[in-house]
Formats: sequence, C-alpha cells, structure tokens
Amino acid sequence: MSQGQLEASVNLINQKVKFEGTAGKNTPITIDYIPPIGDGKGIMPLELLLLSLASCSGSTVVTLLRRMGKDVAGLKVNANGIRREEHPTGFRTITLEFVINSKDAEDENVQKAIQLSEASLCPVWTMLKNNVEIITEYKIGR
Repeated sequence: MSQGQLEASVNLINQKVKFEGTAGKNTPITIDYIPPIGDGKGIMPLELLLLSLASCSGSTVVTLLRRMGKDVAGLKVNANGIRREEHPTGFRTITLEFVINSKDAEDENVQKAIQLSEASLCPVWTMLKNNVEIITEYKIGR
C-alpha cells in the first residue's frame, strides 16, 4: 500500500445495519443507525463525518499555532451539523467551535490558523466546503 492510499472496511454484524469498522491496525469502532433502521448501538455515519472534520481541522489548527510559536495547552473542537429536511439528508450547515487553551495565542493567530486549515491544509474540510456551509467560531481560554 502506498503512502497516499488509505484503507478502511466495515463488516455487517447483526440483522439490521450495525457494522464494525476498521482502519489500519486501530481499534474497531461500531457504526449503527437509530431505530427503527438500526438499534442505536454505535456511531452514526454522519457523526463519523463530524468527528473526521473536527479532528482534521483541529490537528491543523494546533499545528499551525505551535509553528507560530504559541503555547497550546489544549484544544477542543465541537462540531454541530444541521441536516437537510429532504433526501439525501446530509448536512446543510456545520458549525465548528474551536476552544483553545493558550496563554499567548491572540485572535489574529487563531483566525489565520483556521483560515489556512479551511483553505488548503485540512483535506476533509477541502472536500466538504463546496457542498456544505461550514461556520467557524472560536474561544481562547487562558
């Protein structure tokens, strides 16, 4: 497998739509839908998408802030997706809230890091941004 290739798989594990998903040598995760389609015993696929966007954007933002010489003691990214009413019921909007714990990061540093993440550094964001409105907010805690 080349460095540019990633692999993941899911395996149906019940009579409804509960899957076990694996990627690489990582711990398997359970993916399921809410009743009546599923049993609600796992993460829903759109929740996985939110986790992917939050972790991708979070990792680029924290890396950029640290490259700017800022001390980042903690970062939490809250992702909230509003679904479309019509099918397919994908996201209409996603709000990303970056909660940064830093004694020296300023507004302009965080804004620049978020902008660069969105523009070119987070591949998940790049794939989504032309299909979903992504709103960003941030808070800096000292």
